Amino acid sequence: MADAEITAAGAGSRELTPEEMAAEAAKKKQRVQRLIALLKDSNLNFRWHAAEALGAEHDTDAVEPLIAALHDPYVDVQWLAAKSLGQIGDLRALEPLLAATTSEDKWLRAGAAWGLGKLRDSRAVDRLIILLKDKKTRVRKDAAWALGSIADERAVPGLTEALNDMDESVRDAARKALSDINIRRGQTNVSAGPKPA
Repeated sequence: MADAEITAAGAGSRELTPEEMAAEAAKKKQRVQRLIALLKDSNLNFRWHAAEALGAEHDTDAVEPLIAALHDPYVDVQWLAAKSLGQIGDLRALEPLLAATTSEDKWLRAGAAWGLGKLRDSRAVDRLIILLKDKKTRVRKDAAWALGSIADERAVPGLTEALNDMDESVRDAARKALSDINIRRGQTNVSAGPKPA
């Protein structure tokens, strides 16, 4: 539903008045501020819930607190913060997400790859190509997806190599990423793999 519409029970939808729009915006700001405060709560469940929910709010006020949450002691919070940063789409998250791709924890590396794919900034391509060779399947799969989302042709050799990955989900993600890159190039005839020489 559009931001400027509201559904009354059984009455269909109508446009909000300027006053109603202002009230909705104020409610959203309050909700975002409460979620930001929960990122520092001592209860892990509150922190991960807040880290996840802030992405859906798409509010740039949450960017810096989510960047800080990348260093939460629990990876549950870290990887959800990485994904939410991608959902928000603010480029202040680029460098922190790039740094997170070097984490020892696979979940943070995977979340960072996913977040970088949502940011769609070509400065992430080189780091994501490296992640195509990560020891963890989930990280390789998310890196392939992210490269398809960014659709930078520099990723083609790495993605082509990933078509031979031992895991089917990685191969599928690489195939889809190559297709996405070809579509963005304006080509719709995509093969399932590299062309024979």
